[in-house]
Amino acid sequence: QVHLVESGGGLVRPGGSLRLSCPVSGTIFSINGMGWYRQAPGKEREFVAVISSLGSTHYADSVKGRFTINRDNAKNTVGLQMNSLKPEDTAVYYCNLHTVGSIDYWGQGTQVTVSS
Repeated sequence: QVHLVESGGGLVRPGGSLRLSCPVSGTIFSINGMGWYRQAPGKEREFVAVISSLGSTHYADSVKGRFTINRDNAKNTVGLQMNSLKPEDTAVYYCNLHTVGSIDYWGQGTQVTVSS
């Protein structure tokens, strides 16, 4: 079985930083992208950032320039460095793994709250 476990969430003041991490365990073949999504209360889950197996990245416009996604292929870990956090970044953040065969795996989520 494949397991993704997010960590690093918490409460931070506006302008602060957090770093999320998501190690992946289990046997996985043909990983395509690894990424992050988030879901705020009363809203649908939305895309945040993705990194391909070759290291190319793509970000949602709302986080571009503030968030950085990185990936350690040897450790099957994806991270998300979040800087200049805003109250509107408050959400549950989910780690995602997408395989070449179009299978998606999700973590259980980690809460990020940005508030003064």
